[in-house]
Amino acid sequence: MLLVVALVFLSGAAADVNRNDGHCIEDRCFTAFEAPNDFTTAQGVCESLGGHLMTVRSSAANEIIKILLATVTGNYWIGLRLPDGCPDDATELKGFQWVTNDRNGDFSAWEPGFDGGCSSPLCVSVSKGRDFKWTQGACGESADGFLCEHSSRETCTTLTDAAQSVTYRTPLGFVREDPLSLPPGSVAVQRPSGSKYICDSGQWLQGPWSCEVDNGGCEHTCTTHHKKGPSCSCPPGEVVNASNKITCQMVADDPCAPLHCAHECQHDGESHACACKRGFQLGTDNRSCHDLNECEDRRQCPPTFRCVNTVGGFECVCDPGYKLTASRCVDEDECESAPCEHTCVNTPGSYKCTCDPGYVVDPESPSTCRLHCGAAECPAECDPNDDSQCNCPDGFIAEERDEGVFCLDIDECDSEQCDHGCKNTFGGYECTCYPGFTLVKKYKCVRSEDHTDGGESPARTPTTTFLPPPEPTRGPSAVSVGGLVGIILCTVFFVLLLVFLVHHICNRGEKTESAGELKTPEGESHGLERVATDK
Repeated sequence: MLLVVALVFLSGAAADVNRNDGHCIEDRCFTAFEAPNDFTTAQGVCESLGGHLMTVRSSAANEIIKILLATVTGNYWIGLRLPDGCPDDATELKGFQWVTNDRNGDFSAWEPGFDGGCSSPLCVSVSKGRDFKWTQGACGESADGFLCEHSSRETCTTLTDAAQSVTYRTPLGFVREDPLSLPPGSVAVQRPSGSKYICDSGQWLQGPWSCEVDNGGCEHTCTTHHKKGPSCSCPPGEVVNASNKITCQMVADDPCAPLHCAHECQHDGESHACACKRGFQLGTDNRSCHDLNECEDRRQCPPTFRCVNTVGGFECVCDPGYKLTASRCVDEDECESAPCEHTCVNTPGSYKCTCDPGYVVDPESPSTCRLHCGAAECPAECDPNDDSQCNCPDGFIAEERDEGVFCLDIDECDSEQCDHGCKNTFGGYECTCYPGFTLVKKYKCVRSEDHTDGGESPARTPTTTFLPPPEPTRGPSAVSVGGLVGIILCTVFFVLLLVFLVHHICNRGEKTESAGELKTPEGESHGLERVATDK
């Protein structure tokens, strides 16, 4: 299998900076970038390409600098800096250190007049104008460019064919005709044949190679056949060059014209046949092309990714709740954004909200909590600074007691909320229907269309649903138990008083009637006369 995908990727990773030139020797390549950056940023660009700022440990390496900067001016960072402390004149590197974290070396090219003070600049650059001498400069300031160094394994030497001229393009972006060595992923193009080769594991492979790498070297389209491997195809009116197998050439009589291929036409032995672009498969009519779902092969993406099919391809993306970090999908801690009203518990790919005692998660709003009582009565939730401000869960009513405020469950079934059956629950109630009826709108029972009346008495085996209370009470009740007792006593007192008054009025009437009977009727009265006596 061709193992150069990473190097081809690297060739595009630094497309935003301009390369001046490059040079390879043995297992190392050196590149010059014309891009004003400070020392740290320049090192970051080199690292993104799989290398580091250039180290100059010999006169041969110093000669490579002269090759790279032969046609440019300005200062270019190399990978030498003073990490801390003061310069040390007693050592060859004067206390400076390469970015590869070593201080040893028997070669140096310091500019005359070295500044050995502790306040001296900490990073080193070179330039053609200063005869490529090591010049100190402030690390935070921008140089005109920088030099990168890349190490490679299993490099290739140049092709040997006196009849052909060869141009070499490296994955690091520079092109040369006479390199000393070439890193894996380098492409060689021969002229006049037009043949292409790619460096892989120290050997040159002739195109077409894997379609995943540089289009297989094909001029137009590369297609992979499950048995024959990669092959090149050309647009209508052209055919693949039979000699180099990658370029396209015009034909007088197009053998592909009568095939009406949807995508491409390929030379197949002595005949021609339709073929599809990568990511598509040939239809049963041998001319149309249909999208191939690459995600059916679970090996397409690493374990921490999921595959998303696209037209003609696929993408490896992270599952919801994961984020891409260092080429891996890692769990994202959603709790950092505090999405929950009470407590947040992070879970793989998601999170869960929990509530404090006396509360439950609101099913209509999973990030919030609501009061909950799982019994017939519970202590009310009161403001610690104002005990007159108390709340009860939905379906409960507050009651004041000497020991505090309590929430009592309301029996909603007393108010006949349901058509048929009703079952009271803590904080709510359930409506049920007789057999042959269906519950509608959570409380209404409607006869089922497929039910036949068999004359059986309706049983109360229900279809149930849970309903919240019709009007939940959250504040304390206006009438306490003590108040209710007072009202009853007052009522009894007034009833007794009314009975007493009626009785008293009746008694006075009877006395008045008795006194009237004792009076003499008019005309029958007897007079009293004084009687005189003789003395």
